[in-house]
Order: sequence, then structure tokens, then C-alpha cells
Amino acid sequence: MPNEIKKNSMYFTLAAVNMFNGSKPFHVGSIIKLIKDFENQYDSEAILVELRYAGESAYVANSVRTVVKGTMSSGRLYDKISDEDYGIVEFIFDDIIICRVLTADEIKKELKNPESDINYI
Repeated sequence: MPNEIKKNSMYFTLAAVNMFNGSKPFHVGSIIKLIKDFENQYDSEAILVELRYAGESAYVANSVRTVVKGTMSSGRLYDKISDEDYGIVEFIFDDIIICRVLTADEIKKELKNPESDINYI
């Protein structure tokens, strides 16, 4: 169901992509790794985003200026995910990237696929 709003899903916005490699490494369907950034001195609820071929690539947005309406901020998402979790890019518009947290069943399915990026990040 790519590009389809899934009821009860956790959607979030990526921010600070320009601090890394910009939006170019992202594409709809990209698997991303979410890592709670315990070392972040600016945001105690920071969630770092990694991509397979680009490494550290963004943060989950946590500001009213960067969180797209209808998506969760890093602060809202922080206690709902593991220290390391996974998501998928659902929508991209210029430098605005909206993702969804993968469910446990989706993660299991991805892990069974030897070609999936989830096995390399």
C-alpha cells in the first residue's frame, strides 16, 4: 500500500536533511533507520535517521516550524518507538519528507528479504 494513508499509523516529518546530503538520497519506499540520539545536546528527544547508502541523513522534526500538520513530532514519537526502529518514506515534496514507522510485521517481512535495505542499515 505505498502512498496510501494507513489508519492508526505513525507518520512523521524529517528535518535537517540539508545538514547532511539534502533530500536527494531519499526516495518514496526508502527504508530508514530511526535511532534515539542520546548524545544530542540540543534536543533530549532527538531521533536520528540513517539510510543504507548515505548513513546519517536527517532528524525527525521536533519544531512547530518543521513538523508537517498531521504528522508526529520527535517528542510525540520518542516514547512510542524502540531505541532503534525502522520507517519508510511515504511522500516527498521538495525538501519535505514524510515517513511512517514500520509495524513489527512489516519489519519481519523486510528482514526476510535479503535485498531489503533494512538488512544493511
